[in-house]
Amino acid sequence: MQPASPQKTVLLIGASRGLGFAMVGEYLKRSWRVIATGRTTSTDKLRRLCDTAQGALTVETVDVNVPEQVAALRAHLGGRRIDVLFVNAGVKNDDHETIADVSTEEFVRVMVTNALSPMRAIEALQDLVPPDGTIGVMSSGQGSLTNNTNGNYEVYRASKAALNMLMRSFAARHANDTRTLLLMAPGWVRTDLGGPGARLSIEESIPNLLNTMEAHRGRTGLHYVDYLGKVVPW
Repeated sequence: MQPASPQKTVLLIGASRGLGFAMVGEYLKRSWRVIATGRTTSTDKLRRLCDTAQGALTVETVDVNVPEQVAALRAHLGGRRIDVLFVNAGVKNDDHETIADVSTEEFVRVMVTNALSPMRAIEALQDLVPPDGTIGVMSSGQGSLTNNTNGNYEVYRASKAALNMLMRSFAARHANDTRTLLLMAPGWVRTDLGGPGARLSIEESIPNLLNTMEAHRGRTGLHYVDYLGKVVPW
């Protein structure tokens, strides 16, 4: 008889609501051990989920925009093996705001949360991921330069394009890394971020997104794909 495979562990950064929270639930359904983070004011749903997770869920309080809190999480996790590190933190500005009228403060807020902070988290935590592990981040199809033929959502698009470029630079600096690197586009999903008019439900996006991530396990290098596994053009 083959020995049972050890339970895998996923670390989800920014998992207190929306797509991140849905990923927590889906990983638990698949019998993974989950470490999920949220800001101090937003972990209530995660902590309630702990009550039914039978010890498989650990909740940590982390604001991804505060490097000291990310560093504290790294120290707290010590030598833990993280099979999948996935960063889901993200915000948007007003949908109708263009680069012509967005304030400097709002532009900085979106760029820091969507591009700088996710990459800082990956840099701080990536040594917990073994050579056969996966490092992923929630991007968007709207980060594609090729597919931007109608404008709209300019600041959000720019932040995701910046994230994609920074992740590509990370991959270039780790050219001999055997880990799988993923930029995931979840589709337009009905969440607080996506809005009520979005095309997909969470149930249509997230299980497929996890399937796609699993299908890419062991594929070295950086992959920019959507929730169904379709390659997204840069």
